[in-house]
Amino acid sequence: MINFQYLRTTVVKTALGLVSKDPKATFIAGGTNLVDLMKRGVTAPEKLIDINHLPLKQIELKNNILHIGALVSNSALAENAIVAAKFPLLMLALQSGASAQLRNVATVGGNMMQRTRCGYFYDTTMPCNKREPGTGCGAIGGYNRMHAIFGTSASCIAVHPSDMCVGLAALDAQVVIAGTKGERKINFVDFHRLAGTTPEKDNNLQKGELIVRLEIPVNNLNKHIHYLKVRDRSSYAFALVSVAAALEIKDGSITNVRLAMGGVAHKPWRLTTAEAFLKGKTATPANFEEAAKLAMKDAKGFGENDFKLKLAPNSIIEALTIAKSKA
Repeated sequence: MINFQYLRTTVVKTALGLVSKDPKATFIAGGTNLVDLMKRGVTAPEKLIDINHLPLKQIELKNNILHIGALVSNSALAENAIVAAKFPLLMLALQSGASAQLRNVATVGGNMMQRTRCGYFYDTTMPCNKREPGTGCGAIGGYNRMHAIFGTSASCIAVHPSDMCVGLAALDAQVVIAGTKGERKINFVDFHRLAGTTPEKDNNLQKGELIVRLEIPVNNLNKHIHYLKVRDRSSYAFALVSVAAALEIKDGSITNVRLAMGGVAHKPWRLTTAEAFLKGKTATPANFEEAAKLAMKDAKGFGENDFKLKLAPNSIIEALTIAKSKA
């Protein structure tokens, strides 16, 4: 790890100014991912701006919209009574992530900004277009058991590792971003990027901008919900495949549905085609199977992750079946 300058501020405007003026400066909050990357030499910021003391830790309901400050810890959000009552899908996704110790430190904004856990990205002796553009993708033709089956490119097949973000993608959250020129909003599903030809760009946050809060509109998707995470061990493991499923059912018919997946793409993967198919249909096994089939239309394996082509649709069916069964 290189030597770096450390600064702390309590004012959002000051934090923005410090980072926007210095191309080698970056924000640090929980640091659960950034510090690991610095230790391994994957990233080497020369200046860290500690934002832990910014006033961004609110969790409050305003006009049927939940406001979540970017510095709220993952554990505080998962344990919040409003979240448990009105957004239980997000609660389940948060509880599935990392470990209890990490959730106590990790922040909402930091969770969104975390980078892939691809072994080629972390190993500075191996080729990786995400870490060093133009060097190639070691995972293509290499060890790719954990890698993407949707939205891949010839440049990168890494996956986004977050559980929380899968839940947020399913809930139509919005991201509020502050910059030196003011605030802007972006739909959560548009915040993260597919790799394309620029895999080094994980999201659409611009240099000098800061996530200040999330906003989630209240909905009726708080009864028939389930977050399914398939992983190699029951705790402290990233998803091979995960599914956030939420159904609104009236008289046996699905009036609203949200589906998103993790562990399958460079960003949380919203299953809009499957959602469109299920809306207005009865909640039957046959319809769940057809929805899963439609969701897999553009999936592609790369050898060692071919098993996901079967695991993913089975996981969609299981998540929907469990969601339906909840009273």
